[in-house]
Amino acid sequence: MSTQGLDAFAGWVESLMRERGYDIDSPRGGGKSRIADEAGVHRAAVTRLLQRQSMPDLETMRRIAPLLGVSVRDMLIRSGRVTPEELPLAEDLLPPDDWQPTMEDFARWLGVPDERMGVFVKVVNQFLEPGEEDAETRTPGEPRRAVRD
Repeated sequence: MSTQGLDAFAGWVESLMRERGYDIDSPRGGGKSRIADEAGVHRAAVTRLLQRQSMPDLETMRRIAPLLGVSVRDMLIRSGRVTPEELPLAEDLLPPDDWQPTMEDFARWLGVPDERMGVFVKVVNQFLEPGEEDAETRTPGEPRRAVRD
């Protein structure tokens, strides 16, 4: 991480601390100790960040983020450790509302190998859809006949 990146991140964290009422500016304000105590981290980790000496580790970020009202994801992105693309939001991963997964999609999610995809789809479809010739000859409520290949 560059000095400029550390400085920008520390400045952002400082502003969040001030917004949340932590007195980090006066020597006897107790803000650094208070946030360290509330987060359950060492005061030295808070001090090193605010003095632009080092970036906090993941556990420190994980503990401080809720106190500052931000997500761990935002902390990691602002710190430069990950990009938004590397840590997408859950809603960015969801398919469109009108998307209907196929049997092949389900097979992939279950880890069915490509060479067995056809067999998987055929077997599952037997449980879900009546065969065309079967549907015409069955009366409603009648059990399906076993299909033999």
